[in-house]
Amino acid sequence: MSQSFDASQSLTALEEDKTIIAVIEMSEAKWLVTALVPGSKRQPLKKLDADAPALLKKLLQRWRDQAGRAGHPIKRIAVAYEAAGDGFWLARWRRG
Repeated sequence: MSQSFDASQSLTALEEDKTIIAVIEMSEAKWLVTALVPGSKRQPLKKLDADAPALLKKLLQRWRDQAGRAGHPIKRIAVAYEAAGDGFWLARWRRG
């Protein structure tokens, strides 16, 4: 008998001190991005133009470097965003 899927059970443990968790609120022209960055005492909140390469290369990489300098080398970046509209192509862009 096969096991049923249980979304409450993670197959991979979350290493909070080695993971950046970012959330993006998307609109057509601007994105609002916040995150939990290991080693940071604050939760950064940034508004930027709707630009996926800038999000990855500038903002998330900067937060990764910041965590590394604080003694928390980052193994994973988890990003949450809305599933409709712009969120769909962002996921496809990232997989490419």
